Amino acid sequence: MKKTHHTTEQIIRILREAETSGQSHEELCRQHNISSQTFYRWKSKFGGMSLTEAQRLKELERENTDLKHLLADQMLKCKALEIALEKNA
Repeated sequence: MKKTHHTTEQIIRILREAETSGQSHEELCRQHNISSQTFYRWKSKFGGMSLTEAQRLKELERENTDLKHLLADQMLKCKALEIALEKNA
């Protein structure tokens, strides 16, 4: 099955449409070709967010990932230095 990727703007638009229209979520999922599980996952993550808040969340997640990589690199360097100092002692 082909996996489609929706942008944050599309996700928020679909969730707003679900809130404002009188359609059931099954009809909305069928219309946008997504599963109910996807709809509820999006709703738990992006429900009630504005577009700017969702973009900020995405930016913070990206920054957090970068910081985790930097921390892992520093810990690896520290461990390598400890090993090198043990061999010299």
